[in-house]
Amino acid sequence: MHLAYPAVLSALLFCTGLYGVLARRNAILVLMSVELMLNAVNLNLVAFDVWLSRAAEDTLHSGQALTLFTIAIAAAEIGIGLAIVLAVHRNRGTADIDKLRDTAEGHEPDGPVGSDSDAHTAEQTVRSGRTGKAEATA
Repeated sequence: MHLAYPAVLSALLFCTGLYGVLARRNAILVLMSVELMLNAVNLNLVAFDVWLSRAAEDTLHSGQALTLFTIAIAAAEIGIGLAIVLAVHRNRGTADIDKLRDTAEGHEPDGPVGSDSDAHTAEQTVRSGRTGKAEATA
């Protein structure tokens, strides 16, 4: 078998995963696309390892060993990624990346966070609430 066949298949898988990362809105589908890209890299590593082992007498199979490390990293990435997506879905109610970005940008205060003017207006609100209660009971 020629090296071109797995290399072309790997390139197609990687391009499909890249399209999924760039075009999808759901965070879970983006994670699946990243996994597809990592699997394309694994296919490339194994194909080149087999191709190089035919040329060399001493075979170390370093491509296959690196593939095992990549699979372990991908498993950890998907575990942490799914945990983050589930936590965001619980808090925000959606896993749509565009909606999450819009909600994050829409809730920013106009002024600097933690400034003295914010604390001053909060104190005025509390004081006016207390005086309003006192006047209402009197």
